[in-house]
Amino acid sequence: DGAVDVLELYGAAKVPHRNRDGLARMFGRSASAVVLKEGNTGGGFGVRGELYPEDFLVCLAALRLRRPVKWIEDRREHLMAANHSREQHHHASAAFDAEGRILAVEDTFYLDQGAYVRTHGARVAEMTMAMVPGPYRVPTYRSICHFRLTNKTPAATYRAPGRFEGTVVRERLIDAVADRLGLDRVTVRRRNLIAAAEMPFDRKLRALGSEIVYDSGDYPRLLDKALAQIGWEALQTELRRRRAAGELVGCGIAIFVEKGGLGPMDGTRVTVDATGAVELVTGGSAVGQGFATAMAQICADTLGLDYRRVRVVSGQTDRIQYGIGAHASRASVMTGNATHAAALKVRAKALDVAASLLQASPDELDILDGVVVHRDLPGGGSISLAEIARHLAPDSPMLGERDPGLAAEGWFRTEHMTYPYGVQIGIIRIDAETGEATVERFLLAYDIGRSINPMLVEGQLVGGFVQGLGGALCEEFRYDEHGQPLSATLADYALPTAREVPAVEVLVTEDAPSPLNPLGIKSVGEGGINGVGAVIAAAIDDAIGLPGAVTRLPVTPQRLRTLINAAAQRKRSLLSTEKRGSQ
Repeated sequence: DGAVDVLELYGAAKVPHRNRDGLARMFGRSASAVVLKEGNTGGGFGVRGELYPEDFLVCLAALRLRRPVKWIEDRREHLMAANHSREQHHHASAAFDAEGRILAVEDTFYLDQGAYVRTHGARVAEMTMAMVPGPYRVPTYRSICHFRLTNKTPAATYRAPGRFEGTVVRERLIDAVADRLGLDRVTVRRRNLIAAAEMPFDRKLRALGSEIVYDSGDYPRLLDKALAQIGWEALQTELRRRRAAGELVGCGIAIFVEKGGLGPMDGTRVTVDATGAVELVTGGSAVGQGFATAMAQICADTLGLDYRRVRVVSGQTDRIQYGIGAHASRASVMTGNATHAAALKVRAKALDVAASLLQASPDELDILDGVVVHRDLPGGGSISLAEIARHLAPDSPMLGERDPGLAAEGWFRTEHMTYPYGVQIGIIRIDAETGEATVERFLLAYDIGRSINPMLVEGQLVGGFVQGLGGALCEEFRYDEHGQPLSATLADYALPTAREVPAVEVLVTEDAPSPLNPLGIKSVGEGGINGVGAVIAAAIDDAIGLPGAVTRLPVTPQRLRTLINAAAQRKRSLLSTEKRGSQ
């Protein structure tokens, strides 16, 4: 806007304040002379947490031409140029005793970063190294990452970066230990789980500038609940019967630790106007996770009114000076607790004003449906928040020494992340002729600490599962031998559809609220995807009777046919050996 010398950028970035600051530095402008506004475009999943070259170039063009400039990216361009992820090659080993207890884990892996490093830097490598140990005691651990640049599209974060990959590695190792010792895979897991009495559990590792200290959790308890929910023993009996009848069916299990609530701080502003409407301005971002609904609920519950009276403003850098946006499953923990803090201040101010008007102590008052009432005197004097806001107008005789307005800012600071956790169990049926793997049943058990909105929690978990299903069975960006992309359309880049998605069972528990924030919240945004790859890999092994068969994801029908043939060849070899031995 040349009239006021403000550069405005409208787009889908989920870290608008960070991108604003970056663009301000690049163009030598003050932060107030650059405004970013995030559109309501839905999911982020890592890709939107970047400052892309086009973000800079469209601003440069607008400044040079002195007129609005719009840049449009088509699907082919997006698939080729937006962040890729997940390509890691691990060589992992474990030492264990005769009872299956882990003594040490070593993991050396190669991460294909693509042609250059983007704004996420080595974050995926760092998270992979930090989260491979997961929910288990690992007395000795070493991880080495070879961070490699290649001629591919640059890579960065994608939902549960480092955790999806690390869980596959860890759970494959646990299954290998069970197979080597002839032990039940659940038994091996149970023997190695960190106990509730050991919390908080210091991993002696760092990631994203924070010490890895598991804040709370009862992993064995959630495992027991998941096994009971799925009917584990009866399920194993049924699967053995079906395999004996010739079906290729199997079951996989994975236990994992997630992370969320990345700090260091977040702030919000809550204002009640003279009509009683509430505005909540945040530095967070909406990426399809129900952000506005959850923040409105926290604000409304704290103030004592209907959440539908709360208007949430996010993703606009000219409305609030500071913000980190939505990434690293931080919104519910960081923005939620900042909202709680701001609403508490507004509540206290409202009760203070009401106390002087109703001739009562603030401790004797409560707020119900936006009206301040006597806690122990039903039908007594009352006053609405709208009336209190009017009494706090700058020209009100009631204002006194108070600051005008029924409004407050709230801040929440933290030094450590929160660590929710989950158990996932899945049943796979395989068509031996086509190599198609069908998920018959899948359980997502997840401890969230405290749930703000159960429906949103379930939606996040199931949505994450579907993304994990794609990564486990079909999604793959391929190149030819000359480095040319082969997956530049949705005809070539296969996504799971409703046909491939089973009816997912969800078990959400609140057994371990976080002690690190007043609301006890952890996070849920990436929990649904974390263990899916590991579960499906284990279930395929179980179905074809070849332990350790799956070493690469996605397990496409072509690759699965190869594994089925290898399992059949192994079975024939064993039968041949047995016959020679009996002669």
